[in-house]
Amino acid sequence: MTDNPWAYSATCGHLPGTDLTGWDVEATDGHVGTVAEHSDEAGDAHLVVDAGTWIFGELLIPAGAVAEVDTERRTLHLSLTKDQVKDAPPFLSDRHLADRQYREDVAAYYRMAVASCEGGSGGL
Repeated sequence: MTDNPWAYSATCGHLPGTDLTGWDVEATDGHVGTVAEHSDEAGDAHLVVDAGTWIFGELLIPAGAVAEVDTERRTLHLSLTKDQVKDAPPFLSDRHLADRQYREDVAAYYRMAVASCEGGSGGL
């Protein structure tokens, strides 16, 4: 897992420049949603996932939470459970790019969540 939550890990299989819009997003225990928006920008790689009726809205997920990219199935696998994704800070579309504290809160949550999935051996 990468030390920077806003970057894909070198081992996940992400190919920069790939349009991920519409790809499925899977937690370790099931479907989360589809990618509505994404950014590959250095230091700001993230997904905005449409969770539909499951969460009734969108989720901001730092790229560091992506464990595997399956290009054949157009699926992103997260290193998180559905409950961890559901309990994440809400997506605030008006703050996700400019509000430094909001971004740090989101990153801190995902660091802790990924570390708990990995048995405390690391994190975002």
